[in-house]
Amino acid sequence: MTVKKSRWLISLTAVALAASACGGGGGGGSKSKVFTFANTEPEHLIPGNTNDSYGLNVDSALFDTLMTLDANGKPVPQEAASVDSSDQKVWTIKIKPGLTFHNGEPVTAQSYADAWNHTANGANGWGNNYYFSAIDGYADLNPDKGKPKVDTLKGLKVVDPQTLQVTLSQPFSQFPYILSFLGTAPMPKAAFGDLKAYEEKPIGNGPFMMDGAWEHNRQIKTKKFAGYKGPRPAKADGVVFKTYASRDAAYTDLRAGRVDFDTQIPAAQVPQAKRLLGKRYLSVPSGTMDFLEFPLYDDRFANADLRKAISMAIDRQSIVNAVFNGAYKPTGSLLAPIVPGYRADACGQACTYNPTAAKQLFDKAGGFKGTLHLMFSNADPTYEQWMTDVANQLKQNLGITDITFDKIQASDYISKLVDHKATGPYRSNWTMDYPSPEDYLTPRCAKPTRSGYDGAACETLIMKGNGASTPEEGRKYYQQAEDLVLKDMPITPLWNWQDQAGYSGHIGDVHVDPYVQTLVHLDQVTVK
Repeated sequence: MTVKKSRWLISLTAVALAASACGGGGGGGSKSKVFTFANTEPEHLIPGNTNDSYGLNVDSALFDTLMTLDANGKPVPQEAASVDSSDQKVWTIKIKPGLTFHNGEPVTAQSYADAWNHTANGANGWGNNYYFSAIDGYADLNPDKGKPKVDTLKGLKVVDPQTLQVTLSQPFSQFPYILSFLGTAPMPKAAFGDLKAYEEKPIGNGPFMMDGAWEHNRQIKTKKFAGYKGPRPAKADGVVFKTYASRDAAYTDLRAGRVDFDTQIPAAQVPQAKRLLGKRYLSVPSGTMDFLEFPLYDDRFANADLRKAISMAIDRQSIVNAVFNGAYKPTGSLLAPIVPGYRADACGQACTYNPTAAKQLFDKAGGFKGTLHLMFSNADPTYEQWMTDVANQLKQNLGITDITFDKIQASDYISKLVDHKATGPYRSNWTMDYPSPEDYLTPRCAKPTRSGYDGAACETLIMKGNGASTPEEGRKYYQQAEDLVLKDMPITPLWNWQDQAGYSGHIGDVHVDPYVQTLVHLDQVTVK
């Protein structure tokens, strides 16, 4: 069975309605050791339905998962005592005893089974449904037509309160990585009586708990969970996630000491941030990638030589310098550099700026007739900035004179891509769920693909990698799959994000980690 994925995170920094104007760096009075975190209004907070980065920021404080990632990006136990398999297909998960939710309810194997069954049920429409598609019985919960006739995954078996047995439909060596993703966090029985009410004040199992209900478009307040018995007890009394309408507004408050941690300093402000913040400015390697993707269901883009010509006509370095102040890194890979198996020049000449060769290939492909539409969302002003540079380069290097922009509302953008309604090459983005090549490659190849690419051959290689006895052994198959996608070029890599972060003098013990959702270990932060 195919492991289907469709989470193409679009940075929604401009979506929130208003920035919180109240509160200082501490956010909770002179004696309260609370710090503030600049965020954008989340879409959801229920783990199984949260796949925007802003909701995941909050969930990283509220929830623990079975596994986490160490400093090298390898999965290690968090709530699990052990995760074992002899064949990569049947996995036995032992859960540490004595763990509780914020309401005192024990965290058990049933807590995970309940959350996973609800998320995997297609009738519920939760965003992280596909993370459970490797588990036996997923197809029954997601029929092609009609509602599912069952409500549990066949492959989940609660052996005893601390033991969960998971049977996959086929071997999958990357399964422990999936268990580190926040979308797989457990839920208490108390959640299922009224899920709408639960989302307004989630009951988690992490080091912080909700301090009041979600104050939409303003803030989400959390406090230390006094009964926490997990592996990452909080040092601060709480974290307040302040909602901002833009990166610029958040950075202004960081400079003024009205917010303590900002993970999205605008690229235009990076030189100033380096100067003003000194050692409190952080440039952190990121798993996030930007691409230009082609709608292959549009016959005008059916020729691979045309797609390669467009790729070769783009001067990635000049765009990175002009739009991002050199903060991002041009790339020739579908994978981020922090992912094991990354190869810096996997794309080769097809992703190397060469206007002369690009024009020759363009002419060989028959050129392009009519209006070239470049499509992107209105979520961030930098999208239009770099698309403008791309348009100018295509005009100059390929002679395409009729180019127009289709700027789409952020709330409608993903649905248009899913429905194959892209009007031309479009901005595509991927934020790493876990550091495995499989996480980046499956969305390119597994049906249905956003681009309309027939990735059957690529998918076969991915499945061989999934079935390998170890992640290391699987990498050779993933690399072959990447080579195949880059040869066909349904999508061309542009650049790898580098997270530009900074923090106030109000906090200390800021331990940065590119494999942590929030870039910093929230539990370790101290308040001065």
